[in-house]
Order: sequence, then C-alpha cells, then structure tokens
Amino acid sequence: MDSLGFSLKEEARLTTLTLDVVKSSEIEGENLNYDQVRSSIARRLGINAAGLIPSDRYIEGVVEMMLDATQNYQETLTHERLFGWHSALFPTGYSGLHKIEVARYRTGEMQIVPGAMGKELIHYEAIQASKMTSEMTLFLEWFNAKNNIDPVLKAGLAHFWFIIIHPFDDGNGRVARAITDLQLTRSENKPERFYSMSNQILTEKNAITMYYKKFNIVMVI
Repeated sequence: MDSLGFSLKEEARLTTLTLDVVKSSEIEGENLNYDQVRSSIARRLGINAAGLIPSDRYIEGVVEMMLDATQNYQETLTHERLFGWHSALFPTGYSGLHKIEVARYRTGEMQIVPGAMGKELIHYEAIQASKMTSEMTLFLEWFNAKNNIDPVLKAGLAHFWFIIIHPFDDGNGRVARAITDLQLTRSENKPERFYSMSNQILTEKNAITMYYKKFNIVMVI
C-alpha cells in the first residue's frame, strides 16, 4: 500500500472504512446509503474526495462509532466509551418503533428465541441483567490488559465474550464488531485500514451460517 502513493492510499482507506460501516449495518438487516457513509467519513478524516453529499443523523452516529474505534485505538475502552458508542447508534432513543435503554446496560433479561409463535425454542439466555456491570468490568479489564494472547486471536475472543454478555437492549452486534475492529487496529498499531472484517463476514455468510447451525448448542454451553 505504501508503494501506491498518498492519493491512492487515501482512497483505499476511505473505501475500506466505508465498506466496514455499510456492511456491519447490512449484517443487521439495515441498508445504509453508501455515498452518504463515504461522505461522512471523508469529512471527518479531512480526505479531499469528489462528490461529497450530506449525511443523515443516524449515519453520522454509526460513522462516529467506527472511526472512534479505529482511529483512537490506543485509548482505553471504558464503560463510558461504550455508552457513547451506543448513544451514537441510537440518537433518538428508539430502535425502529421501539423505545430502548440507550447509553446504559440493559435492565431486562435477554433471550434468543427463534421460531414461529407457539413453536419457540430458546437458543440462548444471556447473562442476568443484575450482573451486567460486574461482567462488563471483568471484560474491560481483560480487554485493556497487556497479556500474552495473540492480538488477532484476542479480537475474536473479545467479540465472542461481548456477545455472550449481550449488555445492551439492541446494537450488540454492531458494538461487538467495533470492539473487534479496535483490537485488530491495535494488532497493527496504526489507524490505517485496508480490509473490512464486516464485508468478509458477508462474503463468507453461507459458510458462517452452516457453522452456527452445526455448533449452536456447543457455543451456548
């Protein structure tokens, strides 16, 4: 990438970050406007890109979270920082038509219950709400500690651990991927990104779906 020159390198960086934001939301079934996301990132990074257009409030929030994770990767991950990310994802306090708890850990219980009405099957019951603060404190202490774990492996472990806790009313997947991106950026010790984890997840979606179907019970245990 260094050999390509500054302008091509900046364009590649812009494209990669745009894909990461767009595809992370697509995983959750939300389709963001690619050009609005690209414009928001370019403005925030001071990249002189052609065809910039205004972005809506929601896109600005998603971009803000992703850029904080990848550009400020050396900063400590704290409860307050996570609350800020969550608030950026849900600026109105609603997820669709539903009022949710924003910028705080959930106070209700959480279950993953797929299936038609009357045929529901509990696939996973998340950690009790009363334990959210203590569990997240334990997770953050581990995440911020300098240990002997391979930094890329640590990114995967962090993603899995956070999802198991499922600390928020909504947005857990997007926050988990931001945490993973933060750790992957730490593993390279530079804020420039030239690959998109979320885009690769969608590219390998069929293989990942089969994995979840085969190992769902094992993962829950």
